[in-house]
Amino acid sequence: MSRPSRCKPWEKARPRSGTAKRKRRSRNKCREGGQGRDAWKRVVVTNLNGHTSRVNCIQWICKQDGSPSTELVSGGSDNQVIHWEIEDNQLLKAVYLQGHEGPVYVVHAVYQRRTSDPALYTLIVSAAADCTVRLWSKKGSEVTCLQTLNFGNGFALALCLSFLPNTDVPILACGNDDCRIDLFAQQNDQFQKVLSLSGHEDWIRGVEWAAFGKDLFLASCSQDCLIRIWKLYIKSTSLETQDDDNIRLKENTFTVENESVKITFAVSLETVLAGHENWVNAVHWQPVFYKDGVLQQPMRLLSASMDKTMILWAPDEESGVWLEQVRVGEVGGNTLGFYDCQFNEDGTMIIAHAFHGALHLWKQNTVNSREWTPEIVISGHFDGVQDLVWDPEGEFIITVGTDQTTRLFAPWKRKDQSQVTWHEIARPQIHGYELKCLTMINRFQFVSGADEKVLRVFSAPRNFVENFCAITGQSLNHVLCNQDSDLPEGATVPALGLSNKAVFQGDIASQPSDEEELLTSTGFEYQQVAFQPSILTAPPTEDHLLQNTLWPEVQKLYGHGYEIFCVTCNNSKTLLASACKAAKKEHAAIILWNTTSWKQVQNLVFHSLTVTQMAFSPNDKFLLAVSRDRTWSLWKKQDTISPEFEPVFTLFAFTNKVTSVHSRIIWSCDWSPDSKYFFTGSRDKKVVVWGECDSTDDCIEHNIGPCSSVLDVGGAVTAVSICPELHPSQRYVVAVGLECGKICLYTWKKTNQVPEINDWIRCVETSQRYFFPIFVSIRLARNFGIFCGKFYATFSGEGHISLFMVSTALFCGNLKLPYIIILHLIFKSLLDWISCLYNTVFINNHLK
Repeated sequence: MSRPSRCKPWEKARPRSGTAKRKRRSRNKCREGGQGRDAWKRVVVTNLNGHTSRVNCIQWICKQDGSPSTELVSGGSDNQVIHWEIEDNQLLKAVYLQGHEGPVYVVHAVYQRRTSDPALYTLIVSAAADCTVRLWSKKGSEVTCLQTLNFGNGFALALCLSFLPNTDVPILACGNDDCRIDLFAQQNDQFQKVLSLSGHEDWIRGVEWAAFGKDLFLASCSQDCLIRIWKLYIKSTSLETQDDDNIRLKENTFTVENESVKITFAVSLETVLAGHENWVNAVHWQPVFYKDGVLQQPMRLLSASMDKTMILWAPDEESGVWLEQVRVGEVGGNTLGFYDCQFNEDGTMIIAHAFHGALHLWKQNTVNSREWTPEIVISGHFDGVQDLVWDPEGEFIITVGTDQTTRLFAPWKRKDQSQVTWHEIARPQIHGYELKCLTMINRFQFVSGADEKVLRVFSAPRNFVENFCAITGQSLNHVLCNQDSDLPEGATVPALGLSNKAVFQGDIASQPSDEEELLTSTGFEYQQVAFQPSILTAPPTEDHLLQNTLWPEVQKLYGHGYEIFCVTCNNSKTLLASACKAAKKEHAAIILWNTTSWKQVQNLVFHSLTVTQMAFSPNDKFLLAVSRDRTWSLWKKQDTISPEFEPVFTLFAFTNKVTSVHSRIIWSCDWSPDSKYFFTGSRDKKVVVWGECDSTDDCIEHNIGPCSSVLDVGGAVTAVSICPELHPSQRYVVAVGLECGKICLYTWKKTNQVPEINDWIRCVETSQRYFFPIFVSIRLARNFGIFCGKFYATFSGEGHISLFMVSTALFCGNLKLPYIIILHLIFKSLLDWISCLYNTVFINNHLK
């Protein structure tokens, strides 16, 4: 059973599920927007780490007085429900609710007051894949499981709690896979089934209560493409006779006891809404708001469907008939529709998310209320980020991930705003295999490797360069002067094709007209999505990213026998080195390629297992490789007689099982900026410095050993990167990424002591609440002028990308600027500025 992820509401708290601040969620959760705030001012304020597996659902607990929410509950694939308590954007306490024997996929909670106890209770309900629904009561730090509802072999796919009209009796609605909605009312601390509502003809995907006056309305949606609205009200006790000729809707009744008084309630079908052409995955009422000091509930309903549309429903003012007010959606692209939707606080913005993690945001026009326009929204990878590389000029980054996409992020610079934010502005490659690695050849050309035997080379089209300059504020003439004059306009994937095909100006002019496309679409031919050039001044929307930001594929490189694992390019951009997965020595060879002719130059055979990372020295004299076989090899470039001859690399130094310091797989390596030393990091928690490397030494094989004490960082090392410039005290600045998600910064300097003592100095590490577990890797960029710092980027297997800028003041003892600026592009986040004061990380929402 697959459970769609769920959006959560905007910033300000509201009685149903609002919140005062935004929280970073799991990779399959929607981000909240900031009501009344511009897109570039939305920030991540904290992270909640507690689940050990994917977080499937989350719900804010709304206060009855409408004040900001401070508590929330979440459920995950680790079979746990966690209750979180927040204060001033910081986690106060987390309470774990254990008992489910399967992944938890839906939660809901409300505050409850009991007549016998003045204390405030929290009533929590959760459903899991163990076919049970559990109800919990929390008072202070004590949590009690009140009841377990067993659904046999069925599942409760949707849950929602509320209170019966004019009572304090909780009522629970469960939307099930048997096409029924079960209603449970609490009597004597136990929930009893009081009614079962029939009507839907397929699985029920969403239910939600809303109070209108003295009545309670329940909206439900199903895979039968329909939405049903049910009305729950107190049944009149009047004995007045009624005309039997009147046609009345069938009503179902039940009786509950409240404060020793029995009250009869009736439930009737209010309306059926038909407008979607595919499964309806979610329905949500517009949030309540205060008007003249009274809390009011607008009668507007939002639905999201697999037909790639959202519909806003409302009753007609005159007839009261529910009608479709607004329909928004997505056209084109390889997508599967919307999985959830949500209003913002005042109902002027609506957001949805799709199967591949994309967010879609629309805003209501202030002049024409029936017009809704797409807005800039956060975006990014929806699965693990596998590799990241900086533009040589340090002005954008390109990433690849297991979501089979290559994405380009760049800063959006606006004339009227001093704050710069980073956004996804292109998706150069949408592949059919999980992407694993990439490297830049020049500023607008890169090579990527995936779970296939082929390396692919991509070059930027003219339309991307124009949009890049418009968004980032670069000079178009300056950028184009270094590019070929015959650049293609864009790229597209042909029908039944696998490679990005270049589209030139003449191809655009010869595209079929709308009438011709309409005639062709009625047949059985597969049609390619036509590239449409456009000049952008703001980051593109999701549909534009899918169709109009591809880069043409200019070359394929064949030579490896198994899936590509790592690739790198030398600093002069003349040689490319690549390696693939290997279990034998002949397959673990490194292949060198000429970046002009794209021909193989040389095969470097040494390792017996997969080469995990390679790095050319800054002076391009050496090539370093580390491997799964726990050894490293160092190759030296030999001087050639003539520049016309290809460079030849020979084995210069290496380690074996005896001389290797590392006892586990070596994941990462990097060079010092002066090419004297290189650093290795391993799963055995060790970082080791090796050297010195003398490029003038003509010995065939050279013995290079450790020149530092072994640094034990306390966790498996997955990434090592060295700052391109030295610290003012002439020490090397080293960033280390750990498997747990922690990032540590050290400085190192050779002490010429035997053994080496005090050569490592620990400077700073990220706070635990900013850990992104499951593999972290780091890439450093050159200095390009913000605070005269050094940027570096990290990525993790959980789909997170982070940009860091290291201030030199952190290491020189200047107490006026002792911080690291962290610029987060977390999963699908906007640029979020977070400041670190040594080991204490604090939030700065107004950093310019």
